[in-house]
Amino acid sequence: MALTTGVALAGCSSSGSAPELKVSGAFMPQPVGDMAGGFLTVTNSGDTADKLTSITSSLSDDVQIHETKNQKMQQVTSFDIPAHGELNLERGGSHIMFTAIKKEPKQGEKVGIELHFEKTDPIKVELPVEAQTHNPKQH
Repeated sequence: MALTTGVALAGCSSSGSAPELKVSGAFMPQPVGDMAGGFLTVTNSGDTADKLTSITSSLSDDVQIHETKNQKMQQVTSFDIPAHGELNLERGGSHIMFTAIKKEPKQGEKVGIELHFEKTDPIKVELPVEAQTHNPKQH
């Protein structure tokens, strides 16, 4: 038992250069129809960059990550999360896109998602469902 613990601690102590991710500001505007958007910020306080590679949710079997360039949305395979930086998924920019949602969540409910990364273990996040017009930058 002590040997296993020692190995685990050694793994932790050498991970000073690993990504250290934290999610904040997550929300979903109340969807209309069978599609929904999701927004959040992933902050990396670690010394190593990481990538957001996919998102899963019980709300939809098809959750994509999109970037907006030249006012056009396009699906991407990953987003970079720089060391000592952040990834902002926000209105008008890069975002989470839920297609063929199984039910329309209402304002006040929460939608569970799981973020998957290249290096870091998955992170489970609850997206509070807000008014369709909700924009945290306007507060």
